[in-house]
Amino acid sequence: MAQLVFITGASSGLGQALSWRYHQAGFDLALVGRRVSEIKTWASARGISAERFQIYSADVSQIDSIVAAATNCLRCQGVPDVVIACAGFSTGMDTAYREDLDVMARTFATNNVGMAATFHCFVQPMAQRGSGTLVGIASAHGIRGMPGHGAYCASKAAVISYCEALRGELRASGVKVVTLSPGYIQTPLTEKNAYSMPFLMPAQDFAERAFHAIEAGCSYRVIPWQMGVVAKLLRILPNALFDKIFAGRPRKPRSADST
Repeated sequence: MAQLVFITGASSGLGQALSWRYHQAGFDLALVGRRVSEIKTWASARGISAERFQIYSADVSQIDSIVAAATNCLRCQGVPDVVIACAGFSTGMDTAYREDLDVMARTFATNNVGMAATFHCFVQPMAQRGSGTLVGIASAHGIRGMPGHGAYCASKAAVISYCEALRGELRASGVKVVTLSPGYIQTPLTEKNAYSMPFLMPAQDFAERAFHAIEAGCSYRVIPWQMGVVAKLLRILPNALFDKIFAGRPRKPRSADST
């Protein structure tokens, strides 16, 4: 019997790349996203047999929506071997604008509460079985706050801490928790960035490395590794020097600026 992977954000970007990599590895797929038609089109174009995947419509920023999708997966396909909380939201914010507080709330609803809600239904069944892997997609941007990225950086820092806490909670259960922190990956989230993106990596290359990190049960990994080195160096920089280096860097566009 094939193993099963449950992936949110499967309609594009990292979620789609990971879905393909897991299909190549022989896994059955539980694909979750808001844009169901795009997932269907992608699966058809890739020639994936209808018997190998199920699609679940959900908005991870709405707790009841993603919980319902997970519940349906348990009923239709069983307990997954791997759950990847890949759905994410990223846009710039400026605390001086009232509407950007709503942007921050949406960011945390998707990237943090949505991740916990994604894992929620699977924790007990996996623990009862004594095996399984929960994967949180963080970011190298969660290691240090970048000007204009307040909501995103803060949310990804929270992902790293949350997954670390969850890993400790589940340690004795046989359920692994893996935190992956991508650097700059070629996805719809990065294509509009107006600043340099060192070590920019194709999404499928990320998926290849991520697959092996998850299979190895790594507790934490930055992909590509070069971004991990850069992030650690930035972390140890004195605040005054860090602030000076990034003072003139273009900010990530706000939602209001891109409409």
